[in-house]
Amino acid sequence: MRTPLPVVLAGARGHGRWHVANIRRLERAGLVRLAGICELTPLTEEEAGGELPEQSADFGALLDSTGARIAVICTPIPTHTDLALTAARRGVHLLLEKPPAPSYAEFRRMADGVAEAGVACQVGFQSLGSHAVPAIRDLVAEGAIGEVVGIGGAGAWVRDEAYFRRAPWSGRRRLNGVDVIDGALTNPLAHAVATALALGDSSRAEDVTGIETELSHANDIEADDTSCVRVTTGRGLRVTVAATLCAERADEPYVLLHGSRGRVTFWYKQDRVLLQRGGHGPEEYQYGRTDLLENLVAHLTTGAGLLVPPDETGAFMRVVEAIRRAPDPDRLPDAAWRHVPGENRRVVPGIDGLVAAAADTLSLYSELGAPWAPRTEHPLNEVSTR
Repeated sequence: MRTPLPVVLAGARGHGRWHVANIRRLERAGLVRLAGICELTPLTEEEAGGELPEQSADFGALLDSTGARIAVICTPIPTHTDLALTAARRGVHLLLEKPPAPSYAEFRRMADGVAEAGVACQVGFQSLGSHAVPAIRDLVAEGAIGEVVGIGGAGAWVRDEAYFRRAPWSGRRRLNGVDVIDGALTNPLAHAVATALALGDSSRAEDVTGIETELSHANDIEADDTSCVRVTTGRGLRVTVAATLCAERADEPYVLLHGSRGRVTFWYKQDRVLLQRGGHGPEEYQYGRTDLLENLVAHLTTGAGLLVPPDETGAFMRVVEAIRRAPDPDRLPDAAWRHVPGENRRVVPGIDGLVAAAADTLSLYSELGAPWAPRTEHPLNEVSTR
């Protein structure tokens, strides 16, 4: 019988609670063992979902004392690279939460260090574990929608003002002189960007030839909460993703493939696909997904291919870098947003329709006539890695 792989989790609160539950699920299946938790304040048994493993605020020491084979890193964005390299130097394999780094330089330092150490690294874009992704690629390869001419992404989410105070780095572009880049497109709705690029066969850094950004915020934050980006790829595709955390009503985010003879809509959190094409009625499909930690375990034990190795997130990191290098997001005028009584959140009226229209037409907010959007030209910015 296979011995469960010892896992250490760094960052077990906030989103880390999901990882605690997932590790415990795989523990019950006999695949892993929760060997350690790295937190500044130790967890209780209730928080840990069972008997407490070893705990320490010293990540490296915890990896050593537990003999960890895998580290799951779910800590603040600026800490990802150093913690990943701490694990890699010890031969510990990685599941690294998205975004993998706050800048392209930090991403390369992480990815190159991991490769040099010879350890496996999986980046936590769970949507790329969906079985819908290869199924959509098969539909495209079969010519179901003709030639793909563009890809849109839409994310209209609702977040209250407390969301931006959940941690010192929340809603920040920089903290204490260090890049954070916690914006709508780079963190909460990062899956929309990464999934759109992956479905356009443009997930690697070298696949990106140009990036245009429009960044703004209604909330009292540094980063963007209402933004859009348009990526031009080496294949000549335009990939436009629009996002907001100030929606009038929360909606399921999706990626939309525009074909010359039809379209495919992928609601990536639901693993649901809608195929629409001429001469056929709409066809809807539901898929399962492979958990990324489970895939990492399979990679280490049976040689299964990794679903999201670092280089397959290089194009996404180009987008992060473009947003990092862009001017600070515009503060929306007071007339462009309203406060929702009793819900302590800010709404940008009309943004739901603009997000959908951007995905549908591959246009930026300014091109759709948003009254608060900048009236400027959008030259194709040269992609930089500095």
